[in-house]
Amino acid sequence: MWLAEEVAHAERRPERVREELLKHLREERIEPPTSGRISRIVASALHNAEVTWSMRIASRLSPETTQRIYALVGIDDASRTAAEAAGDRQEPTGQTPAEEVEDDEDLDVLAFIKSAPGNVSLESMMTEIRKLAAVRAIELPPGLFADVAPKVLAAWRARAAVEAPSHMRTHPRELAVLLLAALVCEREREITDTLVELLIVTVHRIKARADSKVTKELINAFKRVTGKENILFKVADAALGHPDDPVRAVIFPAVSGGEQTLKDLVHEFKTKGPAYRTTVQTTLRASYTNHYRRGLIALLDTLEFKSNNTAYQPVIEALELIRRYAKAGNTTYYPRGEVVPEHRGTAGDWENLVFKNDKRGRRRVVRMVYEIVTFQALREALRCKEIWVVGAHSFRDPEEDLPKDFATRRVENYAELRKPLDPKDFIAELKAEMRAELEALNTALPKLDWLTISERKSGAIKLTKIGPADEPQNLRKIKKEVGRRWGSVPLIDMLKEAVLRTGCLNAVTSVAGTSSLKPEVLAERLMLAIFGYGTNTGIRAVASGGHAHSEDDIRYVRRRYLTPQIATDIAIAIANATFTARDVELWGEGTTTVASDSTHVRAYDQNIFTEWHSRYGGRGILIYWHIERGSMVVHSQTLRASASEVHAMIEGAVRHGTTMKVEGNYVDSHGQTEIGFGVSRLLGFDLLPRIKQINKVKLYRVESGESDLYPRLTPAMTRPH
Repeated sequence: MWLAEEVAHAERRPERVREELLKHLREERIEPPTSGRISRIVASALHNAEVTWSMRIASRLSPETTQRIYALVGIDDASRTAAEAAGDRQEPTGQTPAEEVEDDEDLDVLAFIKSAPGNVSLESMMTEIRKLAAVRAIELPPGLFADVAPKVLAAWRARAAVEAPSHMRTHPRELAVLLLAALVCEREREITDTLVELLIVTVHRIKARADSKVTKELINAFKRVTGKENILFKVADAALGHPDDPVRAVIFPAVSGGEQTLKDLVHEFKTKGPAYRTTVQTTLRASYTNHYRRGLIALLDTLEFKSNNTAYQPVIEALELIRRYAKAGNTTYYPRGEVVPEHRGTAGDWENLVFKNDKRGRRRVVRMVYEIVTFQALREALRCKEIWVVGAHSFRDPEEDLPKDFATRRVENYAELRKPLDPKDFIAELKAEMRAELEALNTALPKLDWLTISERKSGAIKLTKIGPADEPQNLRKIKKEVGRRWGSVPLIDMLKEAVLRTGCLNAVTSVAGTSSLKPEVLAERLMLAIFGYGTNTGIRAVASGGHAHSEDDIRYVRRRYLTPQIATDIAIAIANATFTARDVELWGEGTTTVASDSTHVRAYDQNIFTEWHSRYGGRGILIYWHIERGSMVVHSQTLRASASEVHAMIEGAVRHGTTMKVEGNYVDSHGQTEIGFGVSRLLGFDLLPRIKQINKVKLYRVESGESDLYPRLTPAMTRPH
């Protein structure tokens, strides 16, 4: 009873429940029973906790809501009663994937709710809106799972997602309600997040495509003018031939007609060529009005936006205004007397287009332009969570990001971070450390032959380039011997050896909680699935190899066992086993630093996360890696092309899950910001960036009036931060 109420109600993984049981027995000085007995106790506790939860959740639902949940798997109370009377209750064997076939028409809603989003498009947006409406039509009461641990809810959701409706109908009434309600609840949040992502990407895409279209028009306009290509070539040739000479002495004589020709060229462009900014805004307005507006307006009726910051309340009020006048037809201006909130989006470059004078000279607000700038302001606010969305997860109220007991456990939390409670003490410590480090650099600078700080136009700081490191002794001999002894080892054999030596698949369990597959059969199918996905070979191609496992068998195991969390656990087990097995004489002592960077992976446009990346010149997503010095990956995560690498760096350094203690993280220029330095400092590890333009970096003074305190560093010093 204790194990079910205190542990299993908040933890569904048997190995973790087993650990807590053994820990409790040690604390109580009770001799643990046999391994088989412990396994039965753990299974019983998990079952009892699940029964308790299912009864509790079912009691919170009205009969109407319960019936709507049953309808998702094509069942009603009458048919369930008949099935129970006939004893038609068989547990799934897990052996035949053919049983996973759904029951057609009655299950369209469930399949629709489970379906993944498409590519970024207006059609995908409207589909996700309909999907969210279907989920909300079930009318789950708010706070249904408020007292359920997130990982337990996620486990129920994963189980419901992979079980066929035919299997779901065999469960006890309360358990079926529990699993389906968990799926609906989680999908509502996931779909809401997807809609917010679509809004952010769509607003960005409207602007990006307008920029691209106008740029092409400018280029075409330039090419239509006779002789401009020759003028450009002559100017470029003269500039490259005499880069240090005055413009009047080099550029003007190179052009036929000299200075006057260039003046005429500039005048012609200004009078006949399109004005870039105005043309972009006009193109953007046309694209929004003729195509994207329908979806974005529909989002306003679907999502509820809120903000805890009074500075962003005008944007919230503007969204409400847009929603009220969404069907006002072709009205150019908002009615006179209507209060139109002004926000940061209505100022700047767009101000002259948002506010126009009507025929009577009265200042009016243009509806379509106002909608555009409001959605742009909404996009920026959503990305930094100044505006949040009711019912979302990633874009939820930022107040929910902190633990609910953070204030009451403030002393323990600060002690865990090793930070003082008084902010004055914290600031004093930082200032003292800054002074010590600046003084140390000022003293050591004359002895550093690789660093100079002096007044120069290109930047005060100058580093001497580091030459290539010497090749380690015997490295080539070791490579040659490894190649002679083992040759080319197939990747599948390396995967098999990793599984056998680390036991990383031993703890893999089905998301359904039960499995009748033999461990060796499960391991083989998991390895084939991992190999198929990891090498991009595909499950169909892998299934055609010389083994006894069919494509359906491998897909079944992939669906029921290879979840993102399980894949993460497998990677962590391999990393930990590698750290343990390393020979200190060969590899040295364990390191405490990692290097992190992103890799661009091309992806089809049908993927909602696919974005164009200007740095890599193609569409795809980013994989952000954290790699330990010995070339061991300790964490990996997917990252959108437009997302900040700083948050990914912090995520991997803190939540890698391995036994390694990260005390330093090397990044490139994209992985560091001042905020990143501050957060890493609070979390207790050093951010070690490779800054691209370090010559322009400035060192902050600690206090005002200390301009002469570090004379050797003066050229690189700036105001106090």
